[in-house]
Amino acid sequence: METLFFAIITLVAVVSAILVITCKNPINSALSLILTFFCLATYYVMLDAPFMAAVQVMVYAGAIMVLIVFVIMLLNVRVDAHKKQTHKVALGCIIGLFTLINTAFLIFKSRAAMPMGPYNGSIIKQIGHTELIGKEMFTTFLLPFEITSILLLVAIIGAVILAKKKI
Repeated sequence: METLFFAIITLVAVVSAILVITCKNPINSALSLILTFFCLATYYVMLDAPFMAAVQVMVYAGAIMVLIVFVIMLLNVRVDAHKKQTHKVALGCIIGLFTLINTAFLIFKSRAAMPMGPYNGSIIKQIGHTELIGKEMFTTFLLPFEITSILLLVAIIGAVILAKKKI
């Protein structure tokens, strides 16, 4: 049953990811990207990582996609359906195939997915995902967390300044 559910979610994720690339309308492409993000959140739930699933939905499918849709609407992107660029499609297919081969190699031949660190499955179930993530984020990774917040603040200020010049 789990394998069938995984196969269905994978099929939906692959089809929606293809629609992100092939849709002529940018809003339809953004909606397909939201569906892809929800499929990724489902993978996190299947991997017993509910906190990551919630963050995936709130941050990416929520906030980031609202930002992308606002940018699309602000720029008023027009679609030129009559322009064909076959050499760019071929180059994109070659790059995509190369990336797929590299990803398959890394998955099957490397130790990248092996569990590392002081926490195993029983400790995570005993303490909880959210508490462990919060503890590590605000102790071990406090400096990168704060640097990221400052970087986001600077980006927001820059966006406001750029928007003010056009008004």
